[in-house]
Amino acid sequence: MSIFIRGGTVVNADRAFKADVVCFGDKIIAVGENLDAPPHATVVDARGQYVMPGGIDTHTHMQLPFMGTVTADDFFTGTAAGLAGGTTTIMDFVIPDPKQSLLEAYHMWRGWAAKSAGDYTFHVAVTWWDDSVHADMGTLVRRHGVNSFKHFMAYKNAIMADDETLVKSFSRALELGAIPTVHAENGELVFQLQQDLLKKGIRGPSAHPLSRPPEVEAEAANRAIAIANVLGTPVYIVHVSCAESLEAITRARAKGQRVYGEALAGHLVIDDSVYQSADLEYARAHVMSPPFRGKHHQAALWQGLRGGNLHTTATDHCTFCAEQKAAGQDDFTKIPNGCGGVEDRMSVVWDAGVNSGLLTPSEFVRVTSTNAAQIFNMYPRKGIVAAGADADIIVWDPEGSRTISARTQFAKGGFNVFEGRTVRGIVSHTLAAGRLVFERGDLRAVEGAGRHVDRPAFTATSAAAA
Repeated sequence: MSIFIRGGTVVNADRAFKADVVCFGDKIIAVGENLDAPPHATVVDARGQYVMPGGIDTHTHMQLPFMGTVTADDFFTGTAAGLAGGTTTIMDFVIPDPKQSLLEAYHMWRGWAAKSAGDYTFHVAVTWWDDSVHADMGTLVRRHGVNSFKHFMAYKNAIMADDETLVKSFSRALELGAIPTVHAENGELVFQLQQDLLKKGIRGPSAHPLSRPPEVEAEAANRAIAIANVLGTPVYIVHVSCAESLEAITRARAKGQRVYGEALAGHLVIDDSVYQSADLEYARAHVMSPPFRGKHHQAALWQGLRGGNLHTTATDHCTFCAEQKAAGQDDFTKIPNGCGGVEDRMSVVWDAGVNSGLLTPSEFVRVTSTNAAQIFNMYPRKGIVAAGADADIIVWDPEGSRTISARTQFAKGGFNVFEGRTVRGIVSHTLAAGRLVFERGDLRAVEGAGRHVDRPAFTATSAAAA
């Protein structure tokens, strides 16, 4: 099947230029001016629009068992929602239980993900340590295309990795040519602050940000960066939410350390006033970790994206319905942590970033797609509109607009943290692996059409390590 995208402005991370794009099968086969449409090709008119690489969401949780429940979006509904918003690849998380084999958990997640409508790949969390974890990490890198390992520095008495685990796992990742990623919050501090608040009778969602202040995140970010520096490994900090964590990343990068930072679309535009709402259902719906912060933190995150010290944008898409969130109605520590966003990230970042002049269109492509592809070794298969790349392409209408609402979204969960926000700049067409899966509101997602994306180790010799 051929698709011919006519007359648009191709926007890659390095430049923008007028060009037609020809796709055959699941690949881009030609990009250039005044190309001829192949016989019987489906023609997409992109005049007056941008043609960009499909978005890569570096941080999602589909079908995640968490805090006694399971997220509302499974791999089909979550990836389908992503396609409707211009995200063609998700990076999800395999999270083994303590003492569970990493390989066992990985195969479980692979089974769940077989229904995906768009491409997917995995970070695998290291939640405990012994010799079997050391061996499983090697097998995951060598045989299963995993080159990133996640470490939760939060969630004491559950999946929190202590410093011994961090050191051993970071070292093993370096041997294998993989990159460690971290959820940076001091789990011990969070736990103690939670207990103090409960003892004081502060039990509602307004307590959530009080139990996870910026200092808690900054301490963990600094510690992870210091450990990585001593060991000589790169490190990727997920969902950076505060100025203090960004400062730690910026300092390290100024000294030449390879530290990468991720910002969530929600943290870029939503502030902590949501937790003060008299509508407790509304406040609970915004409970995620790290929490939404004050407005000056948002300004810092935009500066980080613009200045190159934050590299990717994601969502931490982890949807729970009101009934699930109500499990914590009498104890904020029992509110399932998570919000949605996979369907809205691209439009929110464009509207708040490009329309305001904070980002150029090429910088937008960089922080929504290309940097992720490069950091996690999927480039140039992903993250660029060029001959030979996957035909994951979005046609972007910079003048199109929509008002975000849970009533009209494709994602599940019944709530949207961007509710009521009108965005200018929306996807008109989405191609995934050369298939036209979204066209002006018509979602044509196919269950099981998504493919697992293998990500090679970062060095030629790493696959032979151990």
